[in-house]
Amino acid sequence: MTPFSLRIFVADGDPDGLRIVEKSNWIGKALVFPRALLPQVKARPELAQTGVYLLLGPRPDGEGEMLYVGEGDPILPRLQDHQSKKDFWTRAIGFTTATAGQLNKAHVQFLEARLIGLARAAKRMPLDNANQPAEPSLSEADRADMEVFLSHMLGVLPVLGVHAFEQAPAAPVSAAGGQSAASPALLYCTGKGVEATGYESTQGFVVRAGSQAVSAVTASFSQMLGAAELRADLLKNGVLVAEGAALRFTQDYVFSAPSTASDIVLGGCTNGRVQWKDAQGRTLKALQEAELG
Repeated sequence: MTPFSLRIFVADGDPDGLRIVEKSNWIGKALVFPRALLPQVKARPELAQTGVYLLLGPRPDGEGEMLYVGEGDPILPRLQDHQSKKDFWTRAIGFTTATAGQLNKAHVQFLEARLIGLARAAKRMPLDNANQPAEPSLSEADRADMEVFLSHMLGVLPVLGVHAFEQAPAAPVSAAGGQSAASPALLYCTGKGVEATGYESTQGFVVRAGSQAVSAVTASFSQMLGAAELRADLLKNGVLVAEGAALRFTQDYVFSAPSTASDIVLGGCTNGRVQWKDAQGRTLKALQEAELG
């Protein structure tokens, strides 16, 4: 990864208000603002430009957030339309360029299609978009330029707290394969006839594809609303599929915490720092404490 710097300008002096984000060596910029400020923000020249935008807000059926990805030529009329027609969103992020005219309709349609595809593949946040739009026809040069623009956007979004487009980071190499000292330890969670493997990352705790989870959960698990809804989402999205007497992870999946991961694997309330262990049987808790000296 290449280090970079961000410049975040708090335009109205309120940290929760309008923020304008620019990244080193990038022609783009982002506007981040709560829905309540749209009447004031609509006069910003950036929203009169062509761009792509995200709407984020709480899910109507439970905990967590959902996402809508859109494009506008310009952005403002689309946001005004969503103000009256979409209830869920509480904040918006608009992406355009520092100098007007550097993005056209086909560019932002491409960015919209790529973002929706990435979000559907990652399956980390429910999408309000009903369909997967087709990518427009772009010249080879324009496509390359938009892939670079997209990579900058994907670098900015996690800093803004949006992880919907991130794939799980690369897995550590096993000890037999020459794991380096800097690699995270490969950990195991076993019990109730299932076994899962995973590891810590900067994004969260990753459970690896091929890991198992129980098919039957405890009675108390159903009372854990966040975990129960997450499990239902994983089943609905095909991240978890039935295989024999258990469930199987079809892809690497990033959980917010080790305990969330072990809750899903074992189907109950667990302490992930104790349930996840390395090949020598040392718990994640013990490994973390040893690292601290």
